[in-house]
Amino acid sequence: MTALNYSSDLLTRVLKDTRTIALVGASDKPHRASYNVMKYMLSKGYDVVPVSPRLAGKELLGQKAYASLADIPQPIDMVDIFRNSEDAGSVTDEAIAIGAKTVWMQLDVINEAAAGRAEQAGLTVIMDRCPKIEYERLSMERT
Repeated sequence: MTALNYSSDLLTRVLKDTRTIALVGASDKPHRASYNVMKYMLSKGYDVVPVSPRLAGKELLGQKAYASLADIPQPIDMVDIFRNSEDAGSVTDEAIAIGAKTVWMQLDVINEAAAGRAEQAGLTVIMDRCPKIEYERLSMERT
């Protein structure tokens, strides 16, 4: 496994260049990390699209939920993956297929093979990190 050290410059660039996030594994349960990350990123001005087959067609935090990345009608900059490491592979393949710019795998989510496929397709890949935590750590403010 490669070292998962990402420079602050890279993380800052990704967070600044991102406008629309597809959050795969979204939950409507307020105690879940995905719910809190979605709520936080919305509060920072990002468009966050929840992706969950269970919530498809419903609203979560005022945003329409979709069953899959392919169902989302707008371009997606970042796919934030709240699934296990194995499932992250197929989600990464979907992210490549829809033309996302970044695949961001949440804390403890690492899939080297998927990361390799995404990087080969030109996507930026970040694993085992949380955009909410990195946003706070980098003390970013959207302009």
